Amino acid sequence: MSDMITADLVDLDLSADTKEAAARALAERMVSLGRVTDLEGFLADVAAREAQMPTGLDGGIGIPHCRSTHVTEPTLGFGRSPAGIDFGAPDGPADLIFLIAAPAGADDAHLTILSSLARQLMNTEFTDALRSAEDARTAAALIRGEEAPAATAEGAGEDTAAASGAASADAAAGSTAQSPAAAAPAAAPAPGPAAAETADATASATASATAGTATGATEGAAGGSGAGERPFRVVAVTSCPTGIAHTYMAAESLENAGREAGVEVVVETQGSAGFTRLDPAVIAAADGVIFAHDVPVRDKDRFAGKPTVDVGVKAGINRAAELIGEVRGKAERGEATSGAAPATPVERAGDSTEGYGTKLRKWLMSGVSYMVPFVAAGGLLIALGFAIGGYTVNKAPSVMDHFLWTQADSWGALLYQIGVVSFGFLVPVLAGYIAYGMADRPGLVPGFVGGAIALTINAGFLGGLVAGLVAGGVVLAIQRVRIPTAMRGIMPVVVIPLISSAIVGFLMFVVIGKPIATAQKGMTDWLNGLTGTNAILLGALLGLMMCFDLGGPVNKVAYTFATAGIAVASPSDSAMKIMAAVMAAGMVPPLAMALATTVRGRLFTQTERENGKAAWVLGASFISEGAIPFAAADPLRVIPSAMVGGALTGALSMTFGATLRAPHGGIFVVPLIGNPFFYLIAIAVGVCVTTALVVVLKGMRKQAPEATAADPAAGPATAARDAKHTVVA
Repeated sequence: MSDMITADLVDLDLSADTKEAAARALAERMVSLGRVTDLEGFLADVAAREAQMPTGLDGGIGIPHCRSTHVTEPTLGFGRSPAGIDFGAPDGPADLIFLIAAPAGADDAHLTILSSLARQLMNTEFTDALRSAEDARTAAALIRGEEAPAATAEGAGEDTAAASGAASADAAAGSTAQSPAAAAPAAAPAPGPAAAETADATASATASATAGTATGATEGAAGGSGAGERPFRVVAVTSCPTGIAHTYMAAESLENAGREAGVEVVVETQGSAGFTRLDPAVIAAADGVIFAHDVPVRDKDRFAGKPTVDVGVKAGINRAAELIGEVRGKAERGEATSGAAPATPVERAGDSTEGYGTKLRKWLMSGVSYMVPFVAAGGLLIALGFAIGGYTVNKAPSVMDHFLWTQADSWGALLYQIGVVSFGFLVPVLAGYIAYGMADRPGLVPGFVGGAIALTINAGFLGGLVAGLVAGGVVLAIQRVRIPTAMRGIMPVVVIPLISSAIVGFLMFVVIGKPIATAQKGMTDWLNGLTGTNAILLGALLGLMMCFDLGGPVNKVAYTFATAGIAVASPSDSAMKIMAAVMAAGMVPPLAMALATTVRGRLFTQTERENGKAAWVLGASFISEGAIPFAAADPLRVIPSAMVGGALTGALSMTFGATLRAPHGGIFVVPLIGNPFFYLIAIAVGVCVTTALVVVLKGMRKQAPEATAADPAAGPATAARDAKHTVVA
């Protein structure tokens, strides 16, 4: 830790008033020491991480952090803000700011030290000492672990004894890591991160050590348990997108809450330095499971069949005691998960603190994400069938009865009929995976059944949406029922599929099916009647939505609306025009950023120019997310410019009458687009307009950064002003 932070990286009077300005002020110190090579590129990486999840924590702490190619060595910057800075924590502004910079290829030892700091931030004595530090050297020494907070001296012996006891338990179990674990507190009783490094590397990442705790002296180790009384046992998994800070802070918080509640907690930290799987014996002996994560849990099926609480990683930090109480309650009620980790990514139901609207969006996007490949395959096959066999191919007899190898019409009919079959899966897959997003695997059967019934009664896409939500809700309700232990094994295989399918089938056939079918018909008729000005305005609106958040919720609403229209074997002309407008608008932002970095490269950082090269391919492939790095670094200029260009492209596409029955593909499906020449013109116009706006807006603010660079004595006030030019999403 000694080489990661020095007094030169500490600012005890951080005058920044925004999180962007704070990051810039600390990053400038790293640049001056040669630890960061590109200030703007590094800040863009910090911004991208911040956009994934706020880094503010309860207790007045902000921990902006990232892994970046612009970092030469692992570095910590520390700032203390007298007024406090909003980092998105529920309890208000942060006064202790830690900027953690890790190289893209940081080794495990460095990442372990950084994770040790994250754990120490959960120690109130450590943070109190930082708040009272009188000079930068003292603060740096505290963080390095070279100086112990005075308030902790009294408890040092107790901590050492507890750690020695844990080491003894490891020894009893035959743990190979017992020597370092036992030696760490004796050699360095100070509670700083340096003292915790070896302990963290051993206790949090070594499964054999945790196995000893679970199988050996658990009765004596659990605080608050009576002698001979078996403690309640919890296994937990923590992870975050970067895998440096929140992962280990959540682990520390859960372990502390467990000790206070007399519960034995063993945590598997799936961090950047890799992870060691918990011993199967530890998992088997556990009474409950807590997942505190913002990235998918690896090998999730190991924890199948146990009472489980599944939340975001920040809930693991802020609500650890509540989570332990929740998993104990589930165990007492006999609630258990069915199981396995998904074979492909699926969005979780979400943190229990999320609003219902957020959860609903995640459930719907889960179904849509699985449906889109069927739409793409089916739509392209049908389009190819028409291209090869002509526009009467839909009236051709079955290729089972009539197929001539040498006739193009037969091949066209074959492709068309395969595409129609593929389209037959759209609604069941949509409904099945909406239910899956809500209730995991038990939701699949009633979801698929409900989706198939929606097709049968002509309820279409809307019917699939409702069937999936109903199926997921029914399964969740059934899982809340308390059942005998002996029946748990057959619940996910027999009982839940049987009861939930019957209920969903009854509701779809008898209760809600007809109203949904009527609504679906009304939407179809409305789309078919779109002409003239109404169609152009709709194209402009959808273009705005596609470019507003570049793959976010608003973008997904527009895209889902378009795919819903073509999710039938014979979509209307209006529906195919809408799909064409949506794809064209979605291609504009990345292509415009690529063009802007080409024609005015000096307005962009080296990192942005490199991203611009990739954006050519991403934009051409209809991947709007290719513009996210540019929007994250400068949203006030990039996003409005993209929205103007996207709206213009959407309106022009509708005006030109371009059609598309494939939901994806970009320029690679141009041969299958109706009126392709004017379609490409619409895209080109939008790209040029967005590029011009971005270049003009960035050119207007160019003088301010140059003036700052010319003044090497610029202080925090200058950094705060410059931060306005690099706004973090």
